[in-house]
Amino acid sequence: MNFEEARKKHAEWRVKFRSAITAKATLDAETIAKDNCCDLGKWLHGEAKLKYAKYSSYTECVTKHAQFHVEASKVARVINAKQYDDAQALLGVGSGFSRASGAIGSALDALEKDATK
Repeated sequence: MNFEEARKKHAEWRVKFRSAITAKATLDAETIAKDNCCDLGKWLHGEAKLKYAKYSSYTECVTKHAQFHVEASKVARVINAKQYDDAQALLGVGSGFSRASGAIGSALDALEKDATK
């Protein structure tokens, strides 16, 4: 995976949640809470770790990614509780999910900058 793919994989979460709300689907909130089960997490804990662990930006990226998954699991739990309006609000601007999402994007940018020095 490269950094562009990593950003795309990360951005898919909002779409997955909105689709689940529309379909009134149930999500695996326990797995979503884990930062090493999604494609980005597998990359961060695998290939990226081998290449970039020497950078402090890598550690920051892993930390921000784990924090994102805490917020993502909150959204999943609200969806599973069939509180769809509340779930939409949790995806909105300024929400914990949105802040965590922005933070992982910034962390990926910093890691990419370090990796291409």
